[in-house]
Amino acid sequence: MQASEIEAMFTRGTGDYVFARWARPIVPVVFGVDDATLTVVKGAVEAVVALAGHKMAETDPELGANLMFFFFSDWGELREVPRLGEMIPDLEALTHRLEAAGANQYRAFRFEENGAIKAAFVFLRMDDELSALPAEVLALNQAVQVILLWSDRAFAARSPLARAGEAVVLRPDVGDLIRAGYDRVMPVAAGDPSHALRLAARLAVNGGTGA
Repeated sequence: MQASEIEAMFTRGTGDYVFARWARPIVPVVFGVDDATLTVVKGAVEAVVALAGHKMAETDPELGANLMFFFFSDWGELREVPRLGEMIPDLEALTHRLEAAGANQYRAFRFEENGAIKAAFVFLRMDDELSALPAEVLALNQAVQVILLWSDRAFAARSPLARAGEAVVLRPDVGDLIRAGYDRVMPVAAGDPSHALRLAARLAVNGGTGA
């Protein structure tokens, strides 16, 4: 992956380059699914966290859980979740906008003072499109998209996943980029496009294509 391609992965629609990764251990919790799906979602998170070389924990001392997945059938259900509005600013207005747009997913982040990811919220409205996906595919896709703060356009044209025979797996180039982003020499957050050059250099050091 070339530096220009990496830069595009973290350049938002506004033109701003914004990179962030987790600094604290990740503690996931899942709402609205049965035990079997819960196991699949947590397994996907564990796999992506392990790929990144990051850590998980049983509880976050400040938040309890810091990665929350919500599965539901209608955006209006979120307006009834106790205290969710305290964590998601303008929740009512947001859910109305998502309803109007016909959206089936949304991710929100909170950040540490140093810019690292502090918490993430994944909202999945299980319409026909998402319901048709195997749980493993849906879970892996979402886990990948919260391990870093990607651009809002990063995966608009191409999924982070790929088919390998009968299995669906993480694209190797995306996996390499996640590992590079979590390299100990890299900052937990960055707002300058030159950061993409550093990521490309880490890919080259670690055996990727680099730039």
